[in-house]
Amino acid sequence: MQEKERRSRVERYTNETSVEVEVDLDGNGLYSVETGIRFLDHMIASISKHSLIDIRLKGVSKDGIRHHLIEDVAITLASALDKALGSRDGIERFGYAMVPMDDALAFVALDLVRRAYHAIDLKLANGVEDMVKEDIEHFFTSFALNLNACIHVVVQYGSNDHHKVEAACKALGVALRNAAVINPRKGIASTKGTI
Repeated sequence: MQEKERRSRVERYTNETSVEVEVDLDGNGLYSVETGIRFLDHMIASISKHSLIDIRLKGVSKDGIRHHLIEDVAITLASALDKALGSRDGIERFGYAMVPMDDALAFVALDLVRRAYHAIDLKLANGVEDMVKEDIEHFFTSFALNLNACIHVVVQYGSNDHHKVEAACKALGVALRNAAVINPRKGIASTKGTI
């Protein structure tokens, strides 16, 4: 039985945006996401649903620049997850998933080691819905840097950019679920004695 609830709340207020996030790592994949950017909401909802992490997120742009809001949402969401993970003692630590979505196939491998590294290759030709290509890629990069983890997100192939991104989000969710789960036999998942 887990001793401590793995929940957190993080707020980020700047001259450009206002973002509030609550997460529960041991939730049921329930989500409420409001950013005013439909596809961004969809991406975060997919991560929540497939990670089983409850996410409540509200993001508001103050300057009307989408890039700033997308970046700050990624930073705040990842920071909330980092905070909820706490010391990371007893977690499985590693997670990976390969997820197909029609024509697209995405692979995510991650290590919740508290060393930031990322390799993101979405193979996007264009933007998707109401997000430009650069902002989708920047969401993943900002998320990886602020989760304080080693994350590889690779779309193997696909012809539909929406399917590529959705497969990547679902794979990220599954990999997070597998890595963040408590394993009572694990203790500290490192030969160093700390993560």
